[in-house]
Amino acid sequence: MPRLFGTDGIRGVANVDLTPTLAHDLGRAVGHLVDGDGGRRVVVGRDTRRSGDMLVAALSAGLASMGADVVDLGVVTTPCLSFVAGGGSFDAGVMVSASHNPAEDNGLKVVSGGRKVDDEAEEQLERLIFQAEALPGPGNARLGRIRHDAAPVADYRDHLLRAAEDAFGGLRIGLDCANGSASVIAPELFADLGAEVTVLFAEPDGVNINEGCGSTHPEVLAATVRDRRLDLGFAFDGDADRLIAVDERGELVDGDAVMGICALDRLAAGTLTNELLVVTVMSNAGLERAIVEAGGRVIRTPVGDRNVFRAMERTGAVLGGEQSGHVIFRDRASTGDGLLTAIELTRTLRASGGACLSELASRIPRLPQVMLNSAVRHKDQWQVDPEFGAAVAQATNVLRGRGRILVRPSGTEPKIRIMVEGDDADEITEIARELARLAETRLN
Repeated sequence: MPRLFGTDGIRGVANVDLTPTLAHDLGRAVGHLVDGDGGRRVVVGRDTRRSGDMLVAALSAGLASMGADVVDLGVVTTPCLSFVAGGGSFDAGVMVSASHNPAEDNGLKVVSGGRKVDDEAEEQLERLIFQAEALPGPGNARLGRIRHDAAPVADYRDHLLRAAEDAFGGLRIGLDCANGSASVIAPELFADLGAEVTVLFAEPDGVNINEGCGSTHPEVLAATVRDRRLDLGFAFDGDADRLIAVDERGELVDGDAVMGICALDRLAAGTLTNELLVVTVMSNAGLERAIVEAGGRVIRTPVGDRNVFRAMERTGAVLGGEQSGHVIFRDRASTGDGLLTAIELTRTLRASGGACLSELASRIPRLPQVMLNSAVRHKDQWQVDPEFGAAVAQATNVLRGRGRILVRPSGTEPKIRIMVEGDDADEITEIARELARLAETRLN
């Protein structure tokens, strides 16, 4: 049986890998799992991809065929969908989005109680998907209804307004909305908070999401902040669960730096629970060094914000995330939220007594780190390929005590991700390039 769920739901090329049939069958599977004595309600949302309408329609039909009532929020951010789904009025939620992936891709993320479902639930859903047509559905009188209603989004917006308080008054900020979900909420939200807003890439047309913009391509935002002398900038990804910030000089401030800035502030204030920050194996060693030197502790998890959240729950930590910009403030949300992260970072900045973002970011040292992605067909076979495995082992031995190598298959794309970190930038760049070239030769 093929594996459908990756590290962040089901993803694939829309209408090729991720078909309306698959979306419909997932709807039936979710509807079956939330089966109960009436009152079953599932909330759905999507980002701005052209395929979103098609997949939401199929998903909603599958849910309704199992007797579940569907509330379609329209275009929303993934954190908004999670917030609404966890508000007590819904049994589950499904977000149609491929996050930072290209427009041709799409995805299906299932949430329950405001958080992504666990491995056990995903395994149940997979089994049910493959037998979806055989699942018993109700007769006409008990079929679910499908209703379009964006009203619940207002509660999420109010949640962000309360979190921000007066942190944005008088600031000049740039927003890169990635032509994605942030386009429908971020410009008005930050303007209402009192900021003077310069908006970029907020004209989605269904095919331009993440195209040369957003958290994976923040170069235009960085240049805009620098050239217009803005105070700071925020770049979101397609579904706005990630944030990459830009300081007043036009320099990027990634997820590691954002977490470090907020963690050091909370350590000093005594509000970083258990003095603990949870990060993944991808986070830079400089972040860990800064936290430990300030009296805190760092726990590392496998890649994926779901893994981070589990570790945070297990340890009681309130702050954690990923270098890519997924940051979780567990005392405010149950998932990474780019808009909330922008708010928390700005609150920390304004509470610093006049420091610039570049000054705060400079307190988080960064070891040279190179990340390369190799497009391969056999991403899960890198450990068993003798030549590639031997090359990784040899390079690891060369760097012993001076750096580290991390190789992992992408959970969302047919790629191997190769990260090399160490004191010598030239050395680690050459190692990363050699391993990337070898991966493309051996694993295709």
